[in-house]
Amino acid sequence: MTPGGPCGCVLGSADRAPVRRELDGGTPELGRCPPGMRGAGREPSRGHAASAHGGHGHVHAHDHAHDHDHDHDHDHLRAVSRSRLKLVLALTATFMVVEFLGGLLANSLALLADAAHMLTDVGAVALSLFALWFAQRPATAAKTYGYLRLEILAALINGAALIAISLGIFYNAYQRLRTPAEVESGLMLGVAAAGFAVNVAAALILHRSAGHNLNVRAAYLHVMGDLLGSVGAIAAALVIMLTGWHQADPLISVFIGVLILVGSWKLVRESVDVLLEAVPRHIDLWEVHRAIAEIPGVTEVHDLHVWTVTSGFFAMSGHAVVEDPERHQGILEEIHARMRDRFGIRHVTFQLERRRIYICEDPH
Repeated sequence: MTPGGPCGCVLGSADRAPVRRELDGGTPELGRCPPGMRGAGREPSRGHAASAHGGHGHVHAHDHAHDHDHDHDHDHLRAVSRSRLKLVLALTATFMVVEFLGGLLANSLALLADAAHMLTDVGAVALSLFALWFAQRPATAAKTYGYLRLEILAALINGAALIAISLGIFYNAYQRLRTPAEVESGLMLGVAAAGFAVNVAAALILHRSAGHNLNVRAAYLHVMGDLLGSVGAIAAALVIMLTGWHQADPLISVFIGVLILVGSWKLVRESVDVLLEAVPRHIDLWEVHRAIAEIPGVTEVHDLHVWTVTSGFFAMSGHAVVEDPERHQGILEEIHARMRDRFGIRHVTFQLERRRIYICEDPH
């Protein structure tokens, strides 16, 4: 079987294993076998699309919804993201050296913490660039979605690195609070101000792309962490200059670490959700169920799954009972239209059955 989907999938690839989902409020597990929902009758367009699908012992009615313009938009966004990441990589790598040397000369933990964070920024942006490039490799019969998930893995690694950095900042701040150290506040202020300007520029460069791609958002969060670090270092330098209170340096570092930790935890959580094929947070699975069940001719919907392949690429699969096979093609087309228009789901694989033949089995 050869790759054939414009999104990078292999058309006609093996069916996905069901994912168990338990909804709040005692509702049924739509990922398994909830009760059907019924709708009134309507005569849709005629026709029937069916293909034998090995491994289940029954027939599937399949169709795939691909929006070519949507795919081209994603390619364009990735190209723009790559160019922006390259520019940010050059900025952060250059200033990282400056800030590290400044931190050593000024004996400032806040500057050294921010320089260490910028070191991970260099690695994070480089990793994001690699993932964006490698994810464009074509799909194969063995990897039917290609390498799109590499972007999510890169985001997860970057998020984990941010958490580790936060813990390191907390430890060093604790040591400084126990044994206060003299800080050269004037040099600290100058380096921090320069760092602030560099990080503002980097954040502005990545801001728009961060909303479209989880991998780029990971790099953006690294940059924002640096920006916060620069603000904290400036504040600490001013406090030390005005009051001589050198403990402001480690205390500001703790504040910076907390802010980094909050953003990185959210990034890790979202990355794990994608890898676990959880329902995207902006999609209500019951609304998807209802949108299909209310189509005239559909008497039951079950084994429904919605998941994220990579940032901006959502997929759905499910089963429905449609007693009249003459209605299958029209109902498939209506399902695809509703998924695309209401939920932004453009990759749909759906099985239509004359009667319920799917047997629920516990995978364990």
